[in-house]
Amino acid sequence: MTISWSAYRRARRRSHQAWVLLFTAAAAIIAGLFWFFTAGQFAAAGPAMEGPTEAPVFNAAWMKPVQEPNPVPAGRALAALDGLAVKGRAPNTDYSREAFGQAWLDVDRNGCDTRNDILRRDLADVVFSEGSTCKVTAGHFREPYTGQDVDFRRGSDSSRAVQIDHVVALGDAWQKGAQGLGPKERQSLANDPLNLIAADGASNQQKSAGDAATWLPKNTAIRCHYVARQISVKAAYGLWVTSAEKDAMKGVLASCPDQATITAR
Repeated sequence: MTISWSAYRRARRRSHQAWVLLFTAAAAIIAGLFWFFTAGQFAAAGPAMEGPTEAPVFNAAWMKPVQEPNPVPAGRALAALDGLAVKGRAPNTDYSREAFGQAWLDVDRNGCDTRNDILRRDLADVVFSEGSTCKVTAGHFREPYTGQDVDFRRGSDSSRAVQIDHVVALGDAWQKGAQGLGPKERQSLANDPLNLIAADGASNQQKSAGDAATWLPKNTAIRCHYVARQISVKAAYGLWVTSAEKDAMKGVLASCPDQATITAR
């Protein structure tokens, strides 16, 4: 079989290109391995989360405690978790927000509604509307669920960027014992500072009525506090957990077994 000179040159050119590609790939692999075993392995793991480790609970300067049906057990959150009943979810067919009273009532009778109380508690450099010591119009804070710095500006659209999250969502509470509470107890649950955190609006919407088995804050640094706070709320209001929820809570608390329960006092 006779091979023409032009065919030979094409074959040799392709062989040369293949060797160049092989050499380039090998060099890239070697460089990549060198990078990984020096600084790269730390960069690959991503930056450490530097968000808050806890969120405010109570400020006696202007807030008054909400009467809870039961005292929050003192001591470790893990022990309080073991004290909660474990059951399946009750039907959600009769749930309504109105079952927990009018939104953001002044339940502690300090002259300011609950939403503004929580904004004042959680934000720094708070600005009030002219002539008011209640209506918060601006402020900023290190948002606990994302760990990001967030500015709050009151407005028809901008207010939605900072929402007040029910740590134990009312929909979740309804399916885990709140149906058996009286109207005043449900009203307290919806307005209890222990159960409220100013949070990123998108995170609050994503959480919806989720429990610890379906949603946890992106900021891993606050998860121990967040779960302990859920346990404390459920203990205070006689609510139960599902088995999946309890497992998720134990998984979080495994990294902080001495995490204490939390009270709004």
